[in-house]
Amino acid sequence: MTQDTIAWRVSGGSGDGIDSTSRNYAKALMRSGLNIYTHRHYPSRIRGGHTYVEIRAGDEPVQSRGAGFDFLLCLGDSFARSEQEGAIYGNEELKPLTEQFDELHEGGIIVYDTGQFDEDDIAETELEERAEENNWHVYPVDLRGIAQEHGRAVMRNTAGLGVTAALLDQDVDMIEELIEENMSGDMRDANLEVLHSAYERALEFDESHDLVAPEGSHDEEHALLTGSDGIAYGALDAGCRFISGYPMTPWTDVFRIMSQKLPKYGGIAEQVEDEIASATLALGASHAGVKAMSGSAGGGFALMTEALGLAEMTETPVVYVEAMRAGPSTGLPTKTEQGDLEHVLYSSQGDSCRVVFAPANAEEAYEQSRQAFELAYDYHLPALVVYDQKLEGELRSVPVSHFDQEPAPDLGSTLTEEELRDAAHDASGKFERFQHSVEGAKEGVSPRSIPGQKGGRFLASGNESAPTGHISEDPVNRKNQMDRRLRKLTAIRGELDDGETNQTTAGPEDAEYGILTWGSTQDTVLEAVDQLNEEGHSVKAMGVSDLMPYPEAEVTEFLESVEECLVVEMNASAQFRGLTQKELGRFGDKMSSLLKYNGEPFRHNEIVEAFKDSIDGGQPAAQNVKFVPAAGD
Repeated sequence: MTQDTIAWRVSGGSGDGIDSTSRNYAKALMRSGLNIYTHRHYPSRIRGGHTYVEIRAGDEPVQSRGAGFDFLLCLGDSFARSEQEGAIYGNEELKPLTEQFDELHEGGIIVYDTGQFDEDDIAETELEERAEENNWHVYPVDLRGIAQEHGRAVMRNTAGLGVTAALLDQDVDMIEELIEENMSGDMRDANLEVLHSAYERALEFDESHDLVAPEGSHDEEHALLTGSDGIAYGALDAGCRFISGYPMTPWTDVFRIMSQKLPKYGGIAEQVEDEIASATLALGASHAGVKAMSGSAGGGFALMTEALGLAEMTETPVVYVEAMRAGPSTGLPTKTEQGDLEHVLYSSQGDSCRVVFAPANAEEAYEQSRQAFELAYDYHLPALVVYDQKLEGELRSVPVSHFDQEPAPDLGSTLTEEELRDAAHDASGKFERFQHSVEGAKEGVSPRSIPGQKGGRFLASGNESAPTGHISEDPVNRKNQMDRRLRKLTAIRGELDDGETNQTTAGPEDAEYGILTWGSTQDTVLEAVDQLNEEGHSVKAMGVSDLMPYPEAEVTEFLESVEECLVVEMNASAQFRGLTQKELGRFGDKMSSLLKYNGEPFRHNEIVEAFKDSIDGGQPAAQNVKFVPAAGD
């Protein structure tokens, strides 16, 4: 068992406070100087069902959840009250305990609440036999009883953190500090009493173990952020002052954060009746001169695609967020998947003229959300940020200085009234908003005016239009307008290639093998590549964030430099590998796919083992992944 990192898991039923407990403990660990990564598992129910959160902490930056965990704090049952055999959810009352057994490391620790679980039921789990077999150290503690002694039963979460601190030889003051910050009055005092009582009792245990939390230090202040935080704060710093949306997991997180923050900056958040209204309302807000965004998850985004096409045709800048979850249809509402890639790239009518970014972590979510706004308003097209339930829910510690950047509130390629006086107008005085070419403007861009500006009157129609916006079916005009809109993508690709790349690479430049991936799977791949090279393999990785326009030159150079390449993604049909072959027109014989689509994200050890199997021409040992084509074919 390594002491470089520790993986702590808290489990219970939805409604047991698993999320808040883990957030508090993660914050305490971060403040003690450790780097944090969390993984959240929860069922698609309003209340009840087995849920857990895992925190991996270490002195060095932590890129993924790792393989298995070291410490289990089991707070409660799963609220599954049905005793009917074969019922939808079955008899899963003990799931928060038993479902963890297969992933708990040898020598690990289990703390469970005897005030919540009947000892006869515990005996049925064969916990004693499993503990002896795996050298687990089991601590039955009446957390509920301790909580009731000093406050209320619901405070058993605080008791659990007190026991955790004692067993891991941690300073209980780091948790005490959080309680004093977040509570007041009798509630604060009662929780402090529960914390210290549980801590003192845990110090009296005779059972010993060799697990100790690692120590760490930060050179600067850190903050805990999810990918949703990154997108929301990136949008705010980019000058977004309007958001419209309809709740749908996992997009709701971005909408909630923006709705809370926007009023402080004079902005507006509007919840509407469905995603059609949401997408078009954001489009109207942008047309009227404010930076705007909207978003949804897969099924909701399907309703937004007509507005997406309207944004492309009217050349109205807007940013849409697509938060992927496992589909088709409602699919697995609270599980992750990267299955909406083709949906995001090609949905809506006609040829796509949009920008699509897929950030890999909270820092990239912030950067690429800002970039999405910049490109949307400079080039007058929709820009999409696509992420998934994994990135939505994972908390990471990020240096605060990463976000110390200047805000960017300007509206991009928009004319002032003074500039409008010299711009082209037709004989009737209408501004030629959609000119075929404009000297001095960005490639393909015909600078716009904002309604109400003197001399800036124009029409905006979903039909193909002449330069003034009037409907036009003239073949020459149609070709000129289509060519102009598509030239924007070429210009954007050139601008991205000239700047700091969004693609992330790791491993030796002269590596024999490559792993290609995209979006939130990237950092798990990077940890796998580190391990493979430490074991003597020669492998490097590239994580791709620019999905449209595609970074042809960078990916081509990467693929040309390796003998074989494994493409890792979370969907069943290898959508990203298909995109790569389509964009590059070759390398089909050099790439194979490692796919996972059971609702759970990859662990780095799965990629390590699959890479070895792939090179050896075998089949993946894990049942939840597959090769396409089968390795060795």
